[in-house]
Amino acid sequence: MGYPDYFGNALVVFKVLGALALIIPKIPNRIKEWVYAGFAFDFIFAFISHWAVDGFGAQTLIPFFILAILVTSYIFREKLQKYQNENNVTYKTKSNVISSIPQ
Repeated sequence: MGYPDYFGNALVVFKVLGALALIIPKIPNRIKEWVYAGFAFDFIFAFISHWAVDGFGAQTLIPFFILAILVTSYIFREKLQKYQNENNVTYKTKSNVISSIPQ
């Protein structure tokens, strides 16, 4: 696409850090919101880049399919948090208790 090599490397690093931030439970919700926003911008700009270079085709739509998965994940995460907060749900592990109640 004509981007410099370091740009692709930076995207890989930030995507890995973002994925880790989404799956680690102790990361604050505000950080996770920014991660979701960053991924959304990334997939939207990937769509625009593919369209500008290759024209409109099947490969151009792949970032939108991934964006749809991301949006679905975000919606269900919000619903799960709302349910947990309404019912004061806590999860127990072998070594400690992980609470869904914000502290």
